Amino acid sequence: MTNPSTRAGRKEWTAFVVLLLPLLLVSMDVSVLFFAVPVISEELAPSATQQLWIFDSYAFALAGLLITMGSLGDRIGRRRLLLLGAVAFGAASVAAAYARNAEMLIAARAVLGVGGATLMPSTMALVRTMFRDDAQRTKAIGIWSGAMAGGIALGSVLGGLLLDHFWWGSVFLVNVPAMVLLLVLAPVLVPESKDPAPGRFDLLSVPLSMGAVLPVIYGLKEIAASGFTAPRALCVAAGAVVGAVFVRRQRTRADAMIGRALFRHRAFGAGIGINTVAAFGMMGSAYFTSQYLQSVLGKSPLEAALWGTLPSLAVGAAAPLATVAGQRLPKYRVIAAGFVIGAAGYALLTLCGPRSLVLTLVASAVVSCGIVTVMALVSDMALGTAPPEKAGSAAALLETGQEFGGALGMALFGSVGTAVYRRDITDSFPAGLPHGVLEAARETLGGAVGAASGLPGRAGHSVLAVAREAFTHGMNIAAVAGTAVLLLSAALTVAVLRGVRTEA
Repeated sequence: MTNPSTRAGRKEWTAFVVLLLPLLLVSMDVSVLFFAVPVISEELAPSATQQLWIFDSYAFALAGLLITMGSLGDRIGRRRLLLLGAVAFGAASVAAAYARNAEMLIAARAVLGVGGATLMPSTMALVRTMFRDDAQRTKAIGIWSGAMAGGIALGSVLGGLLLDHFWWGSVFLVNVPAMVLLLVLAPVLVPESKDPAPGRFDLLSVPLSMGAVLPVIYGLKEIAASGFTAPRALCVAAGAVVGAVFVRRQRTRADAMIGRALFRHRAFGAGIGINTVAAFGMMGSAYFTSQYLQSVLGKSPLEAALWGTLPSLAVGAAAPLATVAGQRLPKYRVIAAGFVIGAAGYALLTLCGPRSLVLTLVASAVVSCGIVTVMALVSDMALGTAPPEKAGSAAALLETGQEFGGALGMALFGSVGTAVYRRDITDSFPAGLPHGVLEAARETLGGAVGAASGLPGRAGHSVLAVAREAFTHGMNIAAVAGTAVLLLSAALTVAVLRGVRTEA
């Protein structure tokens, strides 16, 4: 029976709305630059490498520091860390908006990533400590998960709309009013929480945690973008070795950054693993559908982003509904059902052709609804079984697992799709065209579109038709793999979580 004294009231729910501000901005900042790249390239003239780092400096700083910031929040206070992160995020947004060269923009994006690494685990940890009633916490984390997924989709649309009316720096300045509002409201509404006996902060674990996370994510991203090579595989292996050293250090120290108490409950470790697989499935689908809308269907970036928001509307409803189902049914059944729904979405992707706009959007929505169902419930399960004093570390581990899963999903699904694409291009390429056109078309679908634009009439149309058919076929085959992985994940969820207590 629920104890009325543990139930959150109007103040806690109002504070929760305030906490959604940084969550939305951090998730939107992942995609808000999609439309700004051409303008930034014209204004700042970055090299190809600099252009890549304008995107990646944010993601790498965010991923590399999540564990550190989660542990730091447990020690100095999650609200305090949230406010410090808001200051850093707001200041870096101003610096990015008025950057005079590519180097300044890259540095500002890196600081934005540092700020994001403080905001993400702090918000989730504060949700854990504000909502002590299981049902209310489950509901809050469902809304939190839906907002995070929706923010990524909305970021690209917001970026496109701002660039239609303002200069490119506006995509960063939009962060500032929200950070100011957070700085004003959070001290009044959000209660402070921290570990009452955190012990010393293990400084050596900071570079070890970054050395474990960054090489793996970088290597997987490079494999997804450019294919498998020995140096990229060695990069992943090096991160795994550093990760083993990091784990050993955490297991042998009393003042470990990740306390052993987190893993005393079986559901916590299982939740981290399941959440990682869910992110794997989510990013594997997104890798194809975003390219499909632009390069196969020929939509402009803004059109593609607007069409891409339609599945997000379904996601916004799926997460709260999943939490309601999780309160009425055993959670392992709802989580397994989420994987089955996601697998059904992948099965629909196997049926898509080069002109299947509606079917692709429906498939994307079904995948996303299933995956968000899983993420919402396993996040609640892992946080609910973690000690409240370690909520920051628990939230950081969940989000780091998502980063790993997303990078692995892009690498694996991207590699499968690319292998099929290149084989089909080689087998079906029109005869009599220059060899350089074939080489450009074999690299990526974008390369094929660029090569086709330089060919006259029917030749260009033929190259485009072959490339689009090959990409769609690669997406179909990768979707078969996605269907199998998610169905296997559903079975493993039942096997691992059946009979395991998943409440706090």
